[in-house]
Amino acid sequence: MKKMMLAALTGAIVMGTAGTTFAASNPFSDVPAGHWAYDAVAQLAQDGVIDGYGDNTFQGDKNITRYEMAQMVAKAMAKMNTSAVKGADKALVDKLAAEFSDELNNLGVRVARLEKNADKVQWHGMARYDAGSVRYDLAPVDIYPNGTKTSSKGAKDTKDNYYATTFRLEPKAEVNDHWNVKARLDAYGALNTDTQGTVGLKRLWAEGVYGNSMFRFGRMPVTIDMDIMFDTQFSGAQAQFGNKVKATINAGRFNLNGSGNQYYKYAHGLAGAKADSSADYAAIGFTGWLGKLNAGTAYHYLKSNDFGFLPGYKNGSTNEDQMQTWTAKGTYHFDKNIALQGNYGQNFKADAYDKSGSIVLGYKDFENFDTKNKGQWGMALAYRHVGQNVGPTPTYTLDAGTKGWELSYLGNIMSHTYIWLKGVTGKTLMNDKDYKELFGRIEWQF
Repeated sequence: MKKMMLAALTGAIVMGTAGTTFAASNPFSDVPAGHWAYDAVAQLAQDGVIDGYGDNTFQGDKNITRYEMAQMVAKAMAKMNTSAVKGADKALVDKLAAEFSDELNNLGVRVARLEKNADKVQWHGMARYDAGSVRYDLAPVDIYPNGTKTSSKGAKDTKDNYYATTFRLEPKAEVNDHWNVKARLDAYGALNTDTQGTVGLKRLWAEGVYGNSMFRFGRMPVTIDMDIMFDTQFSGAQAQFGNKVKATINAGRFNLNGSGNQYYKYAHGLAGAKADSSADYAAIGFTGWLGKLNAGTAYHYLKSNDFGFLPGYKNGSTNEDQMQTWTAKGTYHFDKNIALQGNYGQNFKADAYDKSGSIVLGYKDFENFDTKNKGQWGMALAYRHVGQNVGPTPTYTLDAGTKGWELSYLGNIMSHTYIWLKGVTGKTLMNDKDYKELFGRIEWQF
């Protein structure tokens, strides 16, 4: 590494401090006052960025090692939060840190700032293939209220196969030290019909982090109760506070029509001109750790006249346009391999199908699965009761309104690539008919 790199570093540090450079005295005998780098070297020596050699010489014409240069970059990085280094100078120090990142890591210098600012826009995403089969011992239409659609009672062994593709892009753009803009674009297709989906903007939000507080605005993930109620997004605002105990507050609108729950789609078909596919939405939730127990509780409020057309609501009653659901969840980690999770939810405004619950025994890495690590795997055995009126978009099964046993397996076949296999056997909550599901997924992440 020649002296030109040192010249770049000295220029980066002293450009923003030219007003004070001439006051510094130069400790190096081989850099005379008339030398072109005199002011820069003197200022860097005074600030402790460079030390020179033991004989009080700077030896600026000597080739330096990458390790020596990394030491100087590390000292320059330590000045990054001071008023002495600004603007373009910081950008140049970041570039130098990128060049010497390996040496800096060996010196124990974290380059998190470099990783954060090197690219203002980052792209992540995935490609996914899903295949599955859902089997009832009667046509699925019969799980809706009697008399509202043509009944096919007596039909047996109704089977619905699906082969789906998903492509997802998740860009993240840095605005400043506190704010980022994030988005998610999804495209869906079907392998069995050879159809391709158009890319749609699924989510778009601004996110600001100040210490232990986070604020989001736009169309964002619900975050609270993503498993038992809301595996989707809403439009509005979200605030999160706390460290050991986190409080999350949501407020905005929730699209019932795009929820994926067959009961809500069914309600829209009946509501006609009275349909209100977007519900008013508000929620507050708390999560925290108590020893080996990770626990949380939440309250969700939704208001839409679509609820009055769902099975389990008395049409015309004062409850028909509201969903008020309380949930509680806890996961106890016996050790690094075994965890037991319980989950419960109840909608106090529904007249039936108003409770959901599950108990899950997880083994190995199922609870904290990380797709980056090749060889990770985990299994889980669960019993679930998923009331269709507890939440619009539960994750648990393909269809809400079921109960039964579920066996799942997750495994990384290589880094950033995993498979998920699941089998479900149980009953529908309506009519108590047999329900079976097989599901498989392979996903590549980037």
